[in-house]
Amino acid sequence: MHKLFLIFILSGTYIFANINVIVSILPQQTFLKAIGGDKVHITLMVQPGNSPHTYEPKPSQMKSVSNADLYLAIDVEFEDVWLPKFQNLNTKMQVIDIAEGVPKISMHTSCTHGVNSHEKKLHDTHAHQHEGNDPHIWTAPHNVKIIAQNIYEALIKVDAKNKAYYLDNLKIFLQDIERTHIEIEKILFSLKGSRTFMVFHPSWGYFAKAYDLKQVAVEVEGKSPTPKVLIRIMKEAREEKIHAIFTQPEFSDASAKIIAKELHIPVLKVSPLAPNWSENLLNIAKAIAGQK
Repeated sequence: MHKLFLIFILSGTYIFANINVIVSILPQQTFLKAIGGDKVHITLMVQPGNSPHTYEPKPSQMKSVSNADLYLAIDVEFEDVWLPKFQNLNTKMQVIDIAEGVPKISMHTSCTHGVNSHEKKLHDTHAHQHEGNDPHIWTAPHNVKIIAQNIYEALIKVDAKNKAYYLDNLKIFLQDIERTHIEIEKILFSLKGSRTFMVFHPSWGYFAKAYDLKQVAVEVEGKSPTPKVLIRIMKEAREEKIHAIFTQPEFSDASAKIIAKELHIPVLKVSPLAPNWSENLLNIAKAIAGQK
């Protein structure tokens, strides 16, 4: 009797449902784990240390795509090239865009480049090179709430039997997101004067918009600033009393190091693709506020 009961429990769909889900980037994996728990088997496409601008999947990842039930897209550049190929490989795989409903901002408006009116022509050239929407939507907590809701809707579409399980996890995760947001506000409340921070690659536009900050980018589209623009950026950094420059492990930071050395401020390596999403944003807020 006990053996039959155990077999019944082990074979129950609710207990051991296992959806094969593909995600593009690490933050998605973090969000999906929070909501999907042990009901999902996750395959990550863009591996740590790589850029979603240029990543190419490995053969083992293509095999995972062929067995996937669901692909959660988030509108990064990697997907423009590879999603059609994935869909051709696995026609039964559902593709759901979890960026749906997130208000987008353009790369042109999400940052400035430390230029004055006499350098407007050069600035316009930089901006033109980086047209389109900023893809880093997960850097603002409010956006992550929308993403989380979309993940929940996607999961119950393919696994309705576990709706209650996913809903419980969603509620817990939404509370975690709200706590992160409140903590960031507390940290930035201590910020006096300038609300400007400097980045090497303009990846924090949504974070800046959410908390009434301004990011000044050292480079755009992988292009380092000219000496003239570099001088202007350093002048602005002095005037704004910037506490640090944020760079990403995925990009060169030579220009940022020149600025940091000149201004005696630290270069902090922090990636928007880091899996520890909440801790990442809290550390950035502390650095902007000049907290240790």
